[in-house]
Amino acid sequence: MLGIIVVFPRMEDAVAVKNILIRNGYEVNAVCTTGAQAISVANELDEGIVLSGFRMQDMLYLDLHRYLPKGFEMLLIASAARLSDSGISGIVALQMPMKTHDLLDTLQMMTYNYRRRRKKEKAAKGGRSPQEKAVIDKAKRLLMDRNNMSEEEAHRYIQKTSMDSGTNMVEMAEMILSIM
Repeated sequence: MLGIIVVFPRMEDAVAVKNILIRNGYEVNAVCTTGAQAISVANELDEGIVLSGFRMQDMLYLDLHRYLPKGFEMLLIASAARLSDSGISGIVALQMPMKTHDLLDTLQMMTYNYRRRRKKEKAAKGGRSPQEKAVIDKAKRLLMDRNNMSEEEAHRYIQKTSMDSGTNMVEMAEMILSIM
């Protein structure tokens, strides 16, 4: 699950951002005032987004970004002067003072892009878990036995019916197994 960590040097600012996110349906995993705290929480999570100010009590945002584990993205919230002076690469930035809808829209965009990227990575790795592959194979074998289909025909049938019904192949294979 995508974790959200809010880290600002002043606890009041961090709690204010956290409250905005919670009121709008986001789950915030941690509120921190130092980069070390944020890194510690990030190491416990698999993936996520860190909303950060320019300077924490113990480090700058660049240091925090460098020490974050793989699978984390950063949303920097800073003044226009700070944003123009910094060489931001690979970090999404919002200018202070920020509007609530800008924060929410940006976070929504980041989560959407993150999920798309994860889906592509999963597809590149083979996509399905061994259990999902086993369900599809079982449905194919059932279609092959009962309907005298080749493996390729059974696969195409599951694929086509899943596309026609708007479900994924695993769900369609489960439906075939439950019906037959």
